[in-house]
Amino acid sequence: MKAVIWHNPRCSKSREALAILEATSGIEVEIFEYLKTPPTRARIAAMYYKAGMTAGEGLRKPEDGAKALKGASDDAILDAMAADPILIERPLVETDKGARLGRPPERIREIL
Repeated sequence: MKAVIWHNPRCSKSREALAILEATSGIEVEIFEYLKTPPTRARIAAMYYKAGMTAGEGLRKPEDGAKALKGASDDAILDAMAADPILIERPLVETDKGARLGRPPERIREIL
C-alpha cells in the first residue's frame, strides 16, 4: 500500500504521523513537502473531499493569515490555501482507503 503524507518536517504532529507510517509494514511512504512544492487549489479541494472535510476544517487557525478568513466561504479558504500553503493544517495522509488529517496523528491508522 502507498501512503502520501503532506508533511512539514518542522511540525511535531507531522513527524509523529510520518513515524507511524514508517513503522507500519507494507506501507510505501511518499513525502509531499507541501510548503516547498505548493499544491494546486484543485489538489487541496480533492484531498479534503476524500477526507470528508471542509476547507474550513482544514484551515490552520493559529496562522496569522487564518484570522482574516474567519467566517469565509470554503472557496475563499481554498484560494487562500493555494496562495499561502502554510494555512493548510497538517499532516494530511492519503491512501487508497481514504484520507485523514492526522490530528491526533493516530487518526491516520484508520486508513492504513
